[in-house]
Amino acid sequence: MDEKFLGQMADKSSEEQYSPFPEGYKIGKTKYVIITGSVISGIGKGIFSSALGKTLQDRELKVAPIKIEAYLNVDSGTLSPYRHGEVFVLDDGTETDMDLGSYERFLDMKLTKDNFTTPGQIYKKLIEKERKGEYNGRDVQYIPHVTGETKYLLRNLAIKSKADIVLVEIGGTVGDFENLFAMESARQMIYEEGPENVCLVNLTYIVEPSHLGEFKSKAAQLGLRELMRLGLQPDLIVCRSQHPVTETIKEKISLNANVPLKRVFNTYDVDNIYELPLFFRKQGIDEAIMEILHWEKIHKVNGSKSLKEWTDKNAAEKKDEVTIGIAGKYTGTSDTYISIVKALEHCSTALKTNVKVKWIETTDIETGKKKIEEELKGIDGLIIPGGFGTRGIEGKIACAKYVRENNIPFLGICYGFQMAVVEFARNVCGIKDASTEEVKHDPENNVICILPEQEEVEGLGGTLRLGGFDIKIKKDTKAWNLYGKKDSVRERFRHRFNVNTKFIEKLEKCGLIFSGMAPEKKIMQILELKDHPFFIGTQYHAEFTSRPLNPNPVYLGLVKSAIENKK
Repeated sequence: MDEKFLGQMADKSSEEQYSPFPEGYKIGKTKYVIITGSVISGIGKGIFSSALGKTLQDRELKVAPIKIEAYLNVDSGTLSPYRHGEVFVLDDGTETDMDLGSYERFLDMKLTKDNFTTPGQIYKKLIEKERKGEYNGRDVQYIPHVTGETKYLLRNLAIKSKADIVLVEIGGTVGDFENLFAMESARQMIYEEGPENVCLVNLTYIVEPSHLGEFKSKAAQLGLRELMRLGLQPDLIVCRSQHPVTETIKEKISLNANVPLKRVFNTYDVDNIYELPLFFRKQGIDEAIMEILHWEKIHKVNGSKSLKEWTDKNAAEKKDEVTIGIAGKYTGTSDTYISIVKALEHCSTALKTNVKVKWIETTDIETGKKKIEEELKGIDGLIIPGGFGTRGIEGKIACAKYVRENNIPFLGICYGFQMAVVEFARNVCGIKDASTEEVKHDPENNVICILPEQEEVEGLGGTLRLGGFDIKIKKDTKAWNLYGKKDSVRERFRHRFNVNTKFIEKLEKCGLIFSGMAPEKKIMQILELKDHPFFIGTQYHAEFTSRPLNPNPVYLGLVKSAIENKK
């Protein structure tokens, strides 16, 4: 569309046909790739967006990803891991969907609140503006206000990030009521920015019923028809499947979606997700996007040497194998601890050792349904991850005791750190009723108490101690050596409770070492034991900063110790 016309319309508050454009915004300077999904949820849009971003980075393009969620929550902080997987915390304290973790790992970026939004956030902004009278008596509507605010977020990200391409992942599937606002916003973006500045990609799933032994594309066809019914014509279709699909399937998809056959691709399951960027390059997915955006002659690829090197390093041959147990209470799905699993994968690559994960349900140990000796049998190291609430904590405490007494390498994360303190207080310091304020109110025995600044907090969402904080590390400790003898590091936190300061002296006298703490507050952040192969607890989530080819030091230390322990 004519840029002057759009600007004039944006300035007419009485009409408000279009959203206001951020200051300095120029149509065409930043282009957009919008990614939607159809047929089923969990299709892998986050991994696709991340891997695609990597191929675009290889073209020396600056990429800015954003996830537009479908749920009404303001953020992901109050969601159960069973319902939506892990809550990933950004350095600025934003609690997000786990797809932001994929973006950070693939693209090696530190993202912010600008890279994540929900309808809850958007509606909250609209209501605040309405209460202040900023709409000059106008009724607030789905169009143009909800869609206008959504488009503004995308353009604002383009301005702030100075990106060449903004990757927009729309949560949910085509046909959901929850993401209709995002779909309509996408339609308007294509209209306003011009088709040469926006590429619409749809990931669809090709089912392969086991009792038939062949692919069926009808569900995918119906999903694409629904997308087009919303006024969205995909430029490019990616057929997700377990196995490579036939050419006939691609032809059917092409015909039913008005998309040229050369722009219908198939991404099937691979052994290593870090193969995907080069896999996309070989198929020509990023090249097709460049053509759609009229950039094919500007941003060429001089071979794929750097991408191949990155892929080869992430697919290094594994010579040995160790088993790391993860003892938690959300073990029904690996998505609840996905960043931990990825951090172990990074260590696996760095140490050329296959790291197997054994899931240990601490509720079963707590109730006596399973014996701890049997559950921890065969593990070479143990992780007790974060969590909330009372269920399964006695099982976690029992696991911490077992690995401490049997010299099995151990890493306690957040709640795992706190349970290690409780176990040590009970069984080494003689505080038999030691516990945490999260379980019971017992000031005389609770070695874990609520942070002082958290005492007056009433709500749950966004009220924890969140985000990146500096950690002062004690010299000549295991933590100090793990972090390359640095006196200070930065990691990400998500907690409300802390080691009770009145017990610190006693715990230290009994042999517990607090090797990391907050620089200005008496908040213990790393613990360790001296006479143990590897016994480390961190109040922070070290997995959030682990990257392919650059594993987090505490995870690397755990796996190294597990390898030695197995020998």
